[in-house]
Amino acid sequence: MKYQFWLLLALLATAACSGPGSHRYTRVTVTDYYRDSVSIRAIELMPGALAMAGSDGFFGTLGLEDHQVRAGRQALGDTLPEFRAVAHTATDFFMLSAGSPALLYKTGDQGQMELVYREDGPEVFYDAMAFWDNREGMAVGDAQGGCLSILVTRDGGQHWEKLPCTALPEALNGEGAFAASNTNLVLKGDHAWVVSSRSRIWHSPDRGHTWEVVQTPAGGPEPTQGLYSLAFWDEITGYAIGGDYTRPDAVSQNKARTTDGGQSWELVADGQQPGYKSCVQYVPGAGGLDLVAVGFTGVSYSGDGGLHWQHLNDEPFYTLRFLNDSVAYAAGRGRVARLVFRQ
Repeated sequence: MKYQFWLLLALLATAACSGPGSHRYTRVTVTDYYRDSVSIRAIELMPGALAMAGSDGFFGTLGLEDHQVRAGRQALGDTLPEFRAVAHTATDFFMLSAGSPALLYKTGDQGQMELVYREDGPEVFYDAMAFWDNREGMAVGDAQGGCLSILVTRDGGQHWEKLPCTALPEALNGEGAFAASNTNLVLKGDHAWVVSSRSRIWHSPDRGHTWEVVQTPAGGPEPTQGLYSLAFWDEITGYAIGGDYTRPDAVSQNKARTTDGGQSWELVADGQQPGYKSCVQYVPGAGGLDLVAVGFTGVSYSGDGGLHWQHLNDEPFYTLRFLNDSVAYAAGRGRVARLVFRQ
């Protein structure tokens, strides 16, 4: 009896220390809940709804319970913006258009979208936006004047300030950020990480006040090659994926991970599938082991931190967000769908 007692304690201790493991998914079921002609590249999970925005000024929500779509158009005169980034705080929803003029809207006091930032110019192109909390947020875009375009807000999104190049590292020639459906920027803790089109990681440890840049071993000589999307499980473990959308089957130098908060990066699954992907996300509840990547090339899954991948299906999407450890919502050309992952 004494031996059995100590064996039981040992088994319980082992179970407690083992932590979460991979969900070991092998398949995914896809159900479309919205079909239209617009291209939807930005989605954001909010309480009770999936917010979305895309081409031709389109924006709206998909109810998570009733799956009803409520949509509208946001125009500026005769201009219908192409929205590539959305974000939210506890009180407001934000959306940001890509090219010139860059238009950043927030929900106003009267229930209509209010323009809080505008930027014009031939090199203007914004890609991503996110918030640390209800007061501080960031948006990033292509380089102008020798540095990446970085906007910050410290008052809940009412006002946005563009960081001067004197406060940022110097950009490489032609450096920007691929249009990775609002996933080339990650805010976690006090950190900000941005992956650029030259496969460099721009990192701020203090909410955008100071910056450093790390070159990853990914990328290639062509302007279409590089890392497109970035995800962090915690402040230490991160993963980046990309490729070349003109050569989507190419599998070299398009996947990298960090285990030291982005100070260094190593190529992983090099020469193995998947090829080009435009979005990567960690799956909740798996301790950083499970990742899902999507693109117009389909849906891929990894159960070992991105060292190996399996192709689940050919369904094309631009971007994806997890609701819980088995349900995600994804958007792409003319569609929004619910994805259920299973063993």
